[in-house]
Amino acid sequence: MASSIPDLGKVSAFTHESHGAKSVSPVANERKEQSLEKVDKRCLLILDGRALGRECLARTLINHGLAMDVAAYGSIDDWRQMKGNCPPVAAVLLNIGARQDGEIATDIPRLASLFRPAPVVVLSDSDDIAQILRVLESGAQGYIPTSVGVDVCIEAIGLAIEGGVFVPASSVLAARHLIATEKREVSPLAGMFTVRQAEVVEALRKGKANKIIAYELKLRESTVKVHIRHIMKKLKATNRTEVACKLNSLFSGDTFTS
Repeated sequence: MASSIPDLGKVSAFTHESHGAKSVSPVANERKEQSLEKVDKRCLLILDGRALGRECLARTLINHGLAMDVAAYGSIDDWRQMKGNCPPVAAVLLNIGARQDGEIATDIPRLASLFRPAPVVVLSDSDDIAQILRVLESGAQGYIPTSVGVDVCIEAIGLAIEGGVFVPASSVLAARHLIATEKREVSPLAGMFTVRQAEVVEALRKGKANKIIAYELKLRESTVKVHIRHIMKKLKATNRTEVACKLNSLFSGDTFTS
């Protein structure tokens, strides 16, 4: 049976009690009747198996000015039974909590297909970049970690409704760092050089002086010279010019800058 959260100003909200509640207060009935008259409005559908969590989330979003009704249910089956009591769905907010994307692998594509064109946005306790990418690839149109504030959450939902895709800024920075790290680790040439030696190799290929290499890599110039000696030994080169030539041949697919 559906129960209504009391009017908090601009919008109303509906929550579904899946544990056998039998009574609804007169105020709840009145709010439900009023909501049925607003057939031109759309609502945010919250799906969260935890009753307290979804009710608190619904109230919080309303208190912070979410400009639409909120319908909160424990599952999609609960929503199907009671969907006549709420306006059309504008967006779905799926709260997975601490669950991993593997546990909801089929949920997101199913929801995306069922509610299209309404977007599905995932709310999660994790901000792992790999999980975010997998969730987005499965059909979600936004990923909100619970580490962000309520206002950001509302903006993310609005962005998804307008056709955008929300990804937390912290995850974008993490992805950038990951890409940069992987790029640096490509240079060792199948284990020929250590990561630090590979960084020196890249600098040598660009014709940089030892002082510049030391400054950019935050090393002492004497340490750079040691790395260069090791590089020369591995390449069986006798001087810097020979090192440059051999490096150029090893990186034949790249452009060498002298």
